[in-house]
Amino acid sequence: MKESTSPKVLVVDDEQVHRYMLCSMLTQWGWSCREADDGVTAVEAVRQGPFDAVLMDVRMTNMDGMEALKKIHAVNPAIPVVIMTAFSSVDSAVEAIKQGAHDYLTKPLDFDRLRETMEIAMGHRQQPAEPGLQGEPFGDDGRIIGSSASMQELWEMIVQVAPTEATVLISGESGTGKELVASALHYKSLRSDGPFIKVNCAALAENLLESELFGHEKGAFTGADRKREGRFVQAQGGTLFLDEIGETSPAMQAKLLRVLQEQELQRVGGQKTITVDVRIVTATNRDLDEEVRAGRFREDLFYRLNVVVLEVPPLRDREGDVPLLADFFLHRFAKRNKRVVQGVTPECMDLLNRYPWPGNVRELENAIERGVILMRGEYLDVAGMPIAIQRWAGMNPMQEVERPATLKEAERLLILKTLEETDGNRSEAARRLQITRKTLLNKLKKYGVEQKG
Repeated sequence: MKESTSPKVLVVDDEQVHRYMLCSMLTQWGWSCREADDGVTAVEAVRQGPFDAVLMDVRMTNMDGMEALKKIHAVNPAIPVVIMTAFSSVDSAVEAIKQGAHDYLTKPLDFDRLRETMEIAMGHRQQPAEPGLQGEPFGDDGRIIGSSASMQELWEMIVQVAPTEATVLISGESGTGKELVASALHYKSLRSDGPFIKVNCAALAENLLESELFGHEKGAFTGADRKREGRFVQAQGGTLFLDEIGETSPAMQAKLLRVLQEQELQRVGGQKTITVDVRIVTATNRDLDEEVRAGRFREDLFYRLNVVVLEVPPLRDREGDVPLLADFFLHRFAKRNKRVVQGVTPECMDLLNRYPWPGNVRELENAIERGVILMRGEYLDVAGMPIAIQRWAGMNPMQEVERPATLKEAERLLILKTLEETDGNRSEAARRLQITRKTLLNKLKKYGVEQKG
């Protein structure tokens, strides 16, 4: 059965007769209507599907309209909410406007005013609120955005650990923002006036990585036509961030251990011992405990790096953060590309909230940038999303499996579906999912999925 394309309104009121009357009126005006008898039911309805507007009473049992308004906008800030209130409670309506309601109506309702208000609400989408920022900006306008409990806990750990000299290991999946956490640790530390040097250990061959980190003397190897200072020396008095530390070889791990223990190093091809004063922050998407047990990572180095561990949660576990991040990226890329944007359509925001984001924040950022570049109007819509996300929306895994219990299950289903479409070709599946092949293999292992070939 083809789904109706008429605007969808959620009517929230604990009086059944009033709900019935309102839905009858809205239906006559050509809109589809769904009912909710309290705030709790309304919030759950918004989680389950997109609406073009919400018409909601203030005084209700279980959860009143004010609390429901906050929770609805935490799920989807693009939905315009119109508040209904008794004439004697106008103060509550004014407070609702301050909290982000689109407009308010007093009871008994003027139906002409009701229709006009709802038409304006659905024709002029609400501008999302300013993103919530955890802590002040740092570095080159660096910001950690998120209001979820997991991100608040992470930020509190950053603030507590940053002023110390402790070695920090940042763990988390690819694309979660580990480099941003490392940057925050530096710029919130007592070394913030010193340099912040970054090295991706996975991007360089072992011999090149050694020269990159420790430097080399002139003539140390073919092509070494001059002496070069390494990253440790460049980071003197500041912070050295070693990303993807789990990708280093056992030989390189031994050399790193010596520097951490002695605070000394020698350039490649050199005899002079150089003393360094550097704070080390590392990051990995590997399970280093497992790597140690498998003999691929030195246990003594692991304990040196594992003084403080900060776990960056995947985006699927950051409830309520997708709208904040989407709005932040939307306005960043609109400014960069000189586009005029008003916000995200409710349908698109609903999709952004539901999609499991296997590539995490990096994938969301890329999706929003693509959407801004391709948008034809002033609102980001589903048509601007990457093909893989549109395909996911089209197959609607929530309906196929009667809605998975968790976002992890939804991610697993997306991966399996993509592998099925690519006949088990993991490289092609990774390309469509916009993640690396290694990340895909890690996820297959995590979910206990065996793949041949």
